[in-house]
Amino acid sequence: MNTTDGPTASARLLNASAHASTARGERVRVSTDRSGYLPPSLPDGVVYARCVEEVVHTMELATAHRVPVVPRGAGTGLAAGASARAGEVVLDLSGMNRILHIDPVEQLAVVEPGVLNAEVNAAAAAHGLFYAPDPASTAICSIGGNIATNAGGMWCAKYGVTRESVLSLRVVLPDGRILVTGRNTLKGVTGYDLNALLIGSEGTLGIVVEATLRLRPAPIQTATVAAYFADVDAAAMAASAIIAARIQPSVLELMDGPTLEAVDAAQGTGHRSKGAAFLLAQTDGYGAFLEQDVLIRAIEPFATHIEKAADAETAAALVAARRQAIPSLERLGRVSICDIGVPRNRLADVFAGLAEISRNTGVGIYNVAHAADGNLHPMIVVDPGESITEGPAKAALAEMFYLAKRLGGTLTGEHGVGLLKRDWLQEELGDLSLELQHAIRNVFDPKGILNPGKAI
Repeated sequence: MNTTDGPTASARLLNASAHASTARGERVRVSTDRSGYLPPSLPDGVVYARCVEEVVHTMELATAHRVPVVPRGAGTGLAAGASARAGEVVLDLSGMNRILHIDPVEQLAVVEPGVLNAEVNAAAAAHGLFYAPDPASTAICSIGGNIATNAGGMWCAKYGVTRESVLSLRVVLPDGRILVTGRNTLKGVTGYDLNALLIGSEGTLGIVVEATLRLRPAPIQTATVAAYFADVDAAAMAASAIIAARIQPSVLELMDGPTLEAVDAAQGTGHRSKGAAFLLAQTDGYGAFLEQDVLIRAIEPFATHIEKAADAETAAALVAARRQAIPSLERLGRVSICDIGVPRNRLADVFAGLAEISRNTGVGIYNVAHAADGNLHPMIVVDPGESITEGPAKAALAEMFYLAKRLGGTLTGEHGVGLLKRDWLQEELGDLSLELQHAIRNVFDPKGILNPGKAI
């Protein structure tokens, strides 16, 4: 679409939509996400979908007028995957927020994309069930966004990421046709796995309007341990020792000293006074406390202080400290959250490399990690007016990728590529893989109107 007739085409789409806005305040609100990225211009407008038919209508109009559409959920993404600019229209799905059905016998939930992650878990809990993917932003992130990025979270240590918990999808394609993928059974291998393909595609292949989620029985009991260490290297070695001991924790989260200081300052806690790094571990099921004993023996040689949560309230407070890491850092400035993954036995190496990157670039880096699967979130904090897409912050982001690559890792473990990480995509995937992926994208979206410029 050229820039001359773009706004006119966008205006036709917006004028034909039942719920749309071109107000500047609304366009500012939907222009970006929590990545810290600021687009160079504002989208032409926003359409608020309330039902599947309105999504279909929007995409039919978009195809007819060749208007680029950027799908948006709760706007909590961390890679600028929902960022929009002039010539584009945002399709806001946050109003499609109903839990349509819960089947406690088959242990599944059917939901719309705007439902918040925590709302699914609250509804499932009433039946003694839970939904396993739980990003730190569980209270504010939507299921549609989780599906777009194949989100993980703290429980993925044991229960896997979003792809392992989505049985089927109902998806509106760029031309308005409705595609149903997957099935409501736990097993099924008929045809290519389009369900898995769509999960993690960052809204570039279709727009999820309904998802059937796999629920799981709530653990009969959970044991929680907080361990503190003299430095982050010792904490990383302790995490590796847990894995080497063949324990399967349900949660294994690591935070470094600077992050603990930020959490303490924002939340009024005192974690940093107990150590320069923090490891939160949970085991669950009938053998939770037996596993906890083995886990504690594995980390004792590395820890300076170990606490077992005596009750559910204490355990919840420890988990809250980890969940509040990003909001606490956002009080300090603009936050850019990286998302590298490395083999689990390279955790100590990656923390040493991140410290060197901080020294070389002069950028402060705060670290949290899903230690059980080697997925780290190094967070760059800059002044509110400072850019994260150029200068020292961009240099640090690049060096983080090269560090992960040297250690046999990846550019992104769960946040997606969006706009922020495309510069390094070719170096990880290679030419042939990218060629095939562009061909797949073209099959779904031959006019190139769905979330252009994102992911690949």
